[in-house]
Amino acid sequence: MKFTESSLKDAYVIELEPKCDARGMFSRAFCQQEFHAHGLNTNIVQCNLSHSLLRGTLRGMHYQLPPFAEAKLVRCIRGAAYDVILDIRPTSSTYLKWFGAELTATNRSMMYVPEGFAHGYQTLSDDSEVFYMVSQVYAPDHERGVRWNDPVFGIEWPIPNPILSPRDASHPDFRPD
Repeated sequence: MKFTESSLKDAYVIELEPKCDARGMFSRAFCQQEFHAHGLNTNIVQCNLSHSLLRGTLRGMHYQLPPFAEAKLVRCIRGAAYDVILDIRPTSSTYLKWFGAELTATNRSMMYVPEGFAHGYQTLSDDSEVFYMVSQVYAPDHERGVRWNDPVFGIEWPIPNPILSPRDASHPDFRPD
């Protein structure tokens, strides 16, 4: 795997290194040893799969509070998505900054999302599936979100007028503690 640090502290885009032959391709999608070598959380306790029917669907920006703050490893396994991470760690040098990358079934890239980040994505094609592994169980009492178009962050989404759930449309503006 090739680990490329994003512009946000502790966050990475990870590219698979396929081994190809006449049969097709093989690649490791996760290696605890390689993740540890980059100082990344490898405590995977849950895997999630999200299917979006329509291009322009936006899911986010979600996070969980400690002690259930979660790291995520996100990959688009069908279609395409624009994956966005947002550093909401007050002590971080990249506090309130965002980073986005295109994850597709074709490029097989993954996003590593550290604890203390909000995360979301927008589908770039119909019938897209996003698979992600998380380091904590879902804890509804610790779940939070910030508004996808909060001007504090200025996230540049590729498709205007996204399809949103009522919950994601009603996330509050961010208020630093």
